[in-house]
Amino acid sequence: MLRMLSLALLPLAACLQAQEAAGGPNERLDRQFQAALAQYESGRFAEAATALEALLRTVPESFEVHELLGLVYSAQSQDAKAAVHLEKAVRLKPDSAAARTNLATNLARRERYPFAEEQFNKALELEPQNYDANHNLGELYVRGGKVAAATPYLEQAQRIKPDSYENGYDLALAYIVTSRLADARQLLQNLLKQKDSAELHNLLGEVEEKDGKFVAAANEYELAAHLDPSESNLFDWGSELLLHRTLDPAIQVFQNAAERYPNSPRVAIGLGIAYYSRGNYDDAVKSLLKAADLSPADPRVYPFLSRAYDSSPSQADEVIARFRRFAEQQPGNGRAQYYYAMSLWKGKRAQDPNLDLTQIGALLKKSIALDPSLAEAHLQLGNLYSEQGKYADSIPEYQRALGLNSDLADAHYRLGQAYVHTGDKALAQEQLQAYQKIREQHLADIEKQRAEVRQFVYAAKDASAAKP
Repeated sequence: MLRMLSLALLPLAACLQAQEAAGGPNERLDRQFQAALAQYESGRFAEAATALEALLRTVPESFEVHELLGLVYSAQSQDAKAAVHLEKAVRLKPDSAAARTNLATNLARRERYPFAEEQFNKALELEPQNYDANHNLGELYVRGGKVAAATPYLEQAQRIKPDSYENGYDLALAYIVTSRLADARQLLQNLLKQKDSAELHNLLGEVEEKDGKFVAAANEYELAAHLDPSESNLFDWGSELLLHRTLDPAIQVFQNAAERYPNSPRVAIGLGIAYYSRGNYDDAVKSLLKAADLSPADPRVYPFLSRAYDSSPSQADEVIARFRRFAEQQPGNGRAQYYYAMSLWKGKRAQDPNLDLTQIGALLKKSIALDPSLAEAHLQLGNLYSEQGKYADSIPEYQRALGLNSDLADAHYRLGQAYVHTGDKALAQEQLQAYQKIREQHLADIEKQRAEVRQFVYAAKDASAAKP
């Protein structure tokens, strides 16, 4: 975090030329300044600002008054007003590393990054061992996505203040981003000796996960959740268990999280995925329906709801209602139209004689028009044609699906069956062999499911981390 540096401000009387004997105007001005300083330090910023603005009318060239007034306005997040006084303070005392650091921090807050970088570097030229200048310049580079450039400054700040928790945490993050996992682990373990905090255990869990040490990662996430059972810590712990298919414990963690945080969409999705992975399809659908209601526009829930619905069509009306809402809210989203089409079709093909296949076909065609890259939509449109006996029409759709994703085992199988019906036996045999090869080489559906779970978990963590 970029922060302003509180200066060791001298008594104002020491900065004024002696014009009167003891007890004269200088001492009175000094008492006024010290009163304003006390107000600043006690958080009474408005009173401090009023007093300092009054002082400036008497001593308009006082470095001390301008610097403190800049700090006062910064504390009130009035960065534009603070800048006027911090800039003046630097002009009055250009050899003050602390003053330049404060000005640089102000510039960074106002997103004037090149000027902030210039001031930080000038501060470091004046005082290379200035902790705040090193730390804040590192933070500036992090904000700009230059993590590798930030690391040396954060390291220098850590050498200056080895017990700095704030800088140490940021440096550990930089190490993780730059894949220096051993350095991150050592630093976090050292910080934990100073302060046994949930956020350090959570970050160490991330290090162990990235280093492929699942058991160690799960242990760290568990420690973090026990120290602070926040929504984020419980989600991270449950997700780690889910990623590595430790399903019963994952369900328990997500159930606990759902009880504590019933309005968290990602917890509801995580619980739904855990139920589905465990084979509890009805419970999976219920949890995912709740997630869809908590955040109807969140696209992450619908692939999992669609898959769970495949295995548990008993709640068809409720599922269809959610997919209809999603499609209506996002009429330009090809996947939304696709999911709505499939929700109408799944589970009712044999039971519902009034099923409107024309509507389903129109929705599939709309989804393809909106997003021609949707291989699954081409596959399902081909299936629709096949069920209607239109095998010649189904073949181009299967071919388009395979052109977009050659690993779609079902598309190979269905295309082979279509060729059988059209009398192309050699082509049919070729497709059925491709189907068998894919199924033998790898279980594409299982791998796809695992990949989607990983994508959801990582995206949910990134979205949470991006929030202020």
